[in-house]
Amino acid sequence: MLQNVKKDSFIELGKFLSQFSLDNSQQNDAVQHNDRFFEAFETLLALSQSHNGWFTKEQVYFAVNSWATALTETNLDLWLSRYDFSKVETKTVGLILAGNIPLVGFHDFLSVLISGHHVLVKASSNDQHLIKFLANYLIVIDKKLEESITFTDGKLENFDAIIATGSNNTARYFEYYFKDKPSIIRKNRNSVAVLNGNESQENLVNLGEDIFRYFGLGCRNVSKLFVPEGYTFDDFFNAIFAYQDVIHYEKYANNYDYNKAVFLMSNFKLLDNGFLTLKEDSSYSSPISSVFYEFYEDLETLRNRLTNDQEQIQCIVSNDLISHSIPFGQTQKPQLWDYADGVDTLEFLISI
Repeated sequence: MLQNVKKDSFIELGKFLSQFSLDNSQQNDAVQHNDRFFEAFETLLALSQSHNGWFTKEQVYFAVNSWATALTETNLDLWLSRYDFSKVETKTVGLILAGNIPLVGFHDFLSVLISGHHVLVKASSNDQHLIKFLANYLIVIDKKLEESITFTDGKLENFDAIIATGSNNTARYFEYYFKDKPSIIRKNRNSVAVLNGNESQENLVNLGEDIFRYFGLGCRNVSKLFVPEGYTFDDFFNAIFAYQDVIHYEKYANNYDYNKAVFLMSNFKLLDNGFLTLKEDSSYSSPISSVFYEFYEDLETLRNRLTNDQEQIQCIVSNDLISHSIPFGQTQKPQLWDYADGVDTLEFLISI
């Protein structure tokens, strides 16, 4: 029953978020507490880029709309039906959240609360306003949640388990510091796309969404292309021309200019269309405004490599060339049951 009560609160939150769109936000009289929260949230969304220069209105509204779509009764029921929460003993779970994209840590926040635990949140300074606003809305919906939600700006203390997200360097610190606690420690991951030259124009346009959404800052953004020997990028460049406006954002443009200059000074061969560089490179992690590519001889060898490197990879995009791959254009639209790093967060929370 506890999950049902909390589920209802998140359904109400989803209804609240569904009122907001980039072009035409509209109040729905059936949504609770609009008198207190609607205009305040619109103001916060308008200010988001002043809090974090990467959080443009388009990107923030996309994140909000994604959560509005996810937080429906149908989705929550489908997600939660897979688990038995009957033996959960309430613990306090610490969260150390990333701040690379808007509301990136909200899934962990949701998971801890919906599983019956208390959450102790250390939000990133790059994304601390949105999640606190949504937490306040939830508390007004259900006053009992106030006992279950705590934010801290200081050192995490008095917790029973931890979910921490950071770089590979910070992950080593987390693993040492939290070695005596049940934990999920997330490291750097990147996403890749596997092409065979038979992709449609629509596929390649959608691949641009996987590359440019959130300016490529997320672990689900495609940062590496695998293409067959002899592949030419003409169709790819024609398709992604639709995303050319990305260069008008100053922070992205600065990264484009800087990274291109670094590559050229190092005498690297580049393909360039004026807002994205392509560089042949075996690494998975490309800098902002650049995508790496690598040629493959046969798909079976590539499948084996991707399997061996799975701890470095978040998503694989293809037209079913690789098993369990994601369709083009869908990397930034995960379902509630699409867990980061493939680690089932709810299963972990039930077990602690």
